[in-house]
Amino acid sequence: MKEDYPSFLTPQSKPFDPIKLVCQTEEIVCRGKSRKYTDFYCTGVYGGISTGYAVGCCLRCVFCWVDWSRDFPFKLGRFYSSEEAFNILVRNARKKKVLKLRISGGEPTLCQEHLISLLELINKTPYLFILETNGILFGNDPEYVNKLKKFRNIHIRVSIKAGTPKGFERRTGAKGDFYELPFKAVENLKKAGLKFHVAAMTDRRLMSYEERQLLIQKLKAIGYDDYLEEEICDPYPTSLIRLEKANFKLW
Repeated sequence: MKEDYPSFLTPQSKPFDPIKLVCQTEEIVCRGKSRKYTDFYCTGVYGGISTGYAVGCCLRCVFCWVDWSRDFPFKLGRFYSSEEAFNILVRNARKKKVLKLRISGGEPTLCQEHLISLLELINKTPYLFILETNGILFGNDPEYVNKLKKFRNIHIRVSIKAGTPKGFERRTGAKGDFYELPFKAVENLKKAGLKFHVAAMTDRRLMSYEERQLLIQKLKAIGYDDYLEEEICDPYPTSLIRLEKANFKLW
């Protein structure tokens, strides 16, 4: 285990800078146009989608369902070039006769060179790419968002974790000072004219009614009044362990 690399949260965990964690994680999971994955498969969400299960994230959400590659990226996964990932995604999509592709598991916006190269390949196909993101990098770097404007077949799902700095720090492990980055991502996506929607982990066992209202009000204040996908924390094995380690009692 790398002593300076944060894994799952505990009551003793110190809040971290998520941008610094981006850099730490990319040193482990990115190599130019290649990034680490643990698996490729098709699943029934979004009406059927071919998925690459990527390694590495810049948040440590207590409710996260992702396997242990999130917490220990230096131990798990192997590198695939953007072309290799593309070929596997398309091959699996053809087998299952689905028309959507995505990267899930880890944070897809890590390894920017890999993602942009992958999107360039997908842009030449009829497939829709659904880009799921926690919004940290898109909020921090509007130029990254602008690079996506050339892709015609992309839809972005921004997952907001909290409506207050305190809630953000408690549930993601990142310093509360950074809680606005996902909201800034929404602003940047809106300015860029990209197709996207917002999701939020508003499960009442994790987020109070008052915090949910603040989250909704903040979205409205930045001009977002479209569909809000409200998430529920499901009892995945990894979620249960992470919640227990962080001293959350949901069940």
